[in-house]
Amino acid sequence: MAGNTSVAAQQQPRRQFSLVRCVATCLLALIVLVGLAVLIAWLVISPKKLVYTLENGSVQNFNLTNNHLNATFYFVLRAFNRNRRISVYYDYIESTVTYEDQTLAFNTVDPFFQPHRNVSRIKPKLVALNLAMSPSTSKDLMIEKTSKEIQVDVHFKARIRLKVGTWKSNHRTLRIVCYSVTVHLSWYKHFDRVPCEAEL
Repeated sequence: MAGNTSVAAQQQPRRQFSLVRCVATCLLALIVLVGLAVLIAWLVISPKKLVYTLENGSVQNFNLTNNHLNATFYFVLRAFNRNRRISVYYDYIESTVTYEDQTLAFNTVDPFFQPHRNVSRIKPKLVALNLAMSPSTSKDLMIEKTSKEIQVDVHFKARIRLKVGTWKSNHRTLRIVCYSVTVHLSWYKHFDRVPCEAEL
């Protein structure tokens, strides 16, 4: 009787160890399968970076008096979605033009949907209305104005969702910056395209 009790006591830890090993094996197999599924989906979709280029820019009604700026900026941002299967919802877009880290004007753009393999153009109009500027920044801007052109940075911040088939991602924040954009005070001057940096 004592011998049977001893054998049963030895078998109990073995059964527990076997159960734990089985659960661990199943979990590992599940992780591997999920990883393979994600990898295959990634390879099939072949995601490519969205490409942004500032195609045009101008400033009108420019007036800088007593460190106060009035001006209207126009820009055309080319958005190229190179992906074969990924579409993009631009649910919210804000645009900002800055000079020496000071914001000159700000505006929002209407939301839109961009299909895969598509080129869309975003055309913000940004108005600086009696904007107070620091004396040093105002002085620098006035000096640039004498050459009939000024150099600014143009920023875009968007809330986007990606769409693959019927699946849609959660919202992501997309930041686009177009550095050292030269805008002419004369509308007939040629505009040099500026490639923009995008971070998602």
